[in-house]
Order: sequence, then structure tokens, then C-alpha cells
Amino acid sequence: MTVQLGAVTIDCADPKKLAGFWTEALGVEVVVDHGDFLMLAPVSPDGVMISLQRAEERQPGKNRLHMDLRTEEREEEVKRLVGLGAEKIEEHRVPGIAWTVLADPEGNRFCVGTAEP
Repeated sequence: MTVQLGAVTIDCADPKKLAGFWTEALGVEVVVDHGDFLMLAPVSPDGVMISLQRAEERQPGKNRLHMDLRTEEREEEVKRLVGLGAEKIEEHRVPGIAWTVLADPEGNRFCVGTAEP
């Protein structure tokens, strides 16, 4: 028996409001809406869905699991995401990759990275 990753779920106070950010950020749409639980279409046909579910308590500090997004135009994408409501947290660089840590409008952290020579 094997399992596959089906979705990444983000706990949030207002799933519909946060869906506005993530649908614009990733170019996806809400495909399931149960009010307190929404599912966003995967970025590609074989991709992973993102779910948003209402959670009353907030995560104290940094989330233990986060998404890493890839792009060849990191600086432009970071500017676009900040324009949509993300907050830029910090930048990192190691041989072969650079990434920017961001927080979505509810403070959930995620990274945008790009390969570097």
C-alpha cells in the first residue's frame, strides 16, 4: 500500500478571506466551499490541493510546516505577493538556491525560492 500527498491544509480564522489571497497568489480557484472548509484547485493537474479550514486558535510563533513555492523570477514574485497582502519576513541564500520567507495575511509563513548558479 502507498499513500500520496493530497492536500496541504492551512488553519485560519477566515477561510473565505484567506482564499482571496491564495487564489490570486497561485492562480487557482475555490473548487469546494463548505463555509468553514475550502479547497483550492491544484496548480497543475497532478499537483497538490490547498485547503483552508477555520481554526479559532492562532499558531503561536513560526508554523512547523510550510509551503515552498518555486519561481525563476523570485524578486518579481515577492513584490507581487506583498502587493496581494503578504508580509516579507526575511531573505536567505545558500549555494544553489535563494529564498524569501513571507507570511500570508493571517501570518502563515511560506517561502518563495529560486535556483541560483
